[in-house]
Amino acid sequence: MDIRDDAEDGVATPADGTPAAGAGGGARRVRMTSVEVGLVSPDTESPDRRTSVRMMFSGPERRRRRSAVLPEVEHRSRAERSERGKLARRVVPRSRHAELDPGGDRPDPVDLLADQDRTRVPDLVPIRYGRMLESEFAFFRGSALVMASDLSRTPVTDLHVQLCGDAHLSNFGLFASPERRVVFDINDFDETLPGPWEWDLKRLAASFEIAGRDNDLPARTRRPIVERVVRSYREAMSGFAAHTNLTVWYEDVDAEQFIREARARVARRLHGMVIEPAERAIAKARTRDSMHAFDKFTMLVDGEPRIVADLPLILPIAHMEGVEDETAWAHRQLRTYRRSLPPERRYLLEQYRFVDLARKVVGVGSVGTRCYIVLLMGIDGDDPLFLQVKEAQPSVLERFLGPSAYLNNGERVVIGQRRIQAASDIFLGWQRIDDGLDGGTHDFYWRQLRDWKGSVDVDGMHPAMLSGYAGLCGWTLARAHARSGDRVAIAAYMGKGTVLDEAIADFAAAYADLNARDFAAVSRAVAEGRVEADTAFS
Repeated sequence: MDIRDDAEDGVATPADGTPAAGAGGGARRVRMTSVEVGLVSPDTESPDRRTSVRMMFSGPERRRRRSAVLPEVEHRSRAERSERGKLARRVVPRSRHAELDPGGDRPDPVDLLADQDRTRVPDLVPIRYGRMLESEFAFFRGSALVMASDLSRTPVTDLHVQLCGDAHLSNFGLFASPERRVVFDINDFDETLPGPWEWDLKRLAASFEIAGRDNDLPARTRRPIVERVVRSYREAMSGFAAHTNLTVWYEDVDAEQFIREARARVARRLHGMVIEPAERAIAKARTRDSMHAFDKFTMLVDGEPRIVADLPLILPIAHMEGVEDETAWAHRQLRTYRRSLPPERRYLLEQYRFVDLARKVVGVGSVGTRCYIVLLMGIDGDDPLFLQVKEAQPSVLERFLGPSAYLNNGERVVIGQRRIQAASDIFLGWQRIDDGLDGGTHDFYWRQLRDWKGSVDVDGMHPAMLSGYAGLCGWTLARAHARSGDRVAIAAYMGKGTVLDEAIADFAAAYADLNARDFAAVSRAVAEGRVEADTAFS
């Protein structure tokens, strides 16, 4: 059985792949024209067109479908944009970004995390806490909701971008571009949402402060590293403000070229601590692909490859309860995901057949969400394709910034990623599963499990390398924000001085103290039995 379906081109189908209201079961299928979809007013005289428009602008997809009628775009001049940024200083002076005053009514971090637990797989939640309590930095990685709550109490500018939403230093890394270059970029978008640019920058700066503490670096060493994050962001944004729109859009970091250039800049005595670890990380990333995953996660069973169980971290679908025909169920999910891909990518996907599926625990912050790996095979046994299917729950930012424009959170993640990442996975797509393995309805996004994916190990990292990495992450975040926001206004707001650098470094130090108290509070909750933590799978 292949993964193609008989969906008719031109039939109105929600972008998450679920059938439109009234579709299927012999109901009449309404063919839409491009005029009817995007340009016809609901009060058009033609009865047929009124029906079509009502169908597009009513029901569960109403909010997302309204975006099909695009609003008029305002085009400001460079001078107007610059003035907007300078005026923002009057509302929020740059020095105020140092402020962190949680207040007596600050929500209990244990309660915030427990609120997230209610939507996660219960038997995996203890693993989440076990991993978070490995260190203060691990806790920070898993507590994006807690920091979002704290950021909502800080002064914010009215200069919005597409936020990563979880821009800590471990959410940057290496992966392959479609042109088969190793590039460096943000690599996690589960929390992406439009919002104030400074929220991402503050989370990134705080992550370097906390990681530096975990590495036992003294304050006099940590402070310049954190300031370098902000300075790199500020100077990069200033450069992007002078570039054309297309120049900014095409900017990326070719990791191998970056290291070649860095080799000439870095003192020779530091090559063994800075350049060579980076070169090893790139070389390792090149080995991490579907074939590598195939060798690691599968074995032959009756002549057919099957994903090997590693309970509770890897649970093949054949071991799951409540699935009568796992192959038929998996094919239904592949077909709905397939509709989110551009036609040429669908054709490529159709060259593969479904073989197996398993639930797989990943990361720190994502532990407990429903994540799966899917094994597909192409022409022969040397042509595997591993896809990762990650549950997309509402962004932690939504309770503070308002709901997403997309009803399907998988689509929210994919569109946000495409807006701010220089080169996205060719199999990036989304779907809604109405008959999940737990019987519930969940949103998901799909991508390749491994496509030269790699990261830099910050544990014990030499300060010189950590400083260089801070500059690279700051530049990369600025490029992401420059693609999705008013880079001229943001650059004008930040200016050329070090006021912002120092203010956010102060904030990062204060937030690291707060994060340490939260870490201790959750540790106490575990000791008191309020929270269960399983450290066996850390």
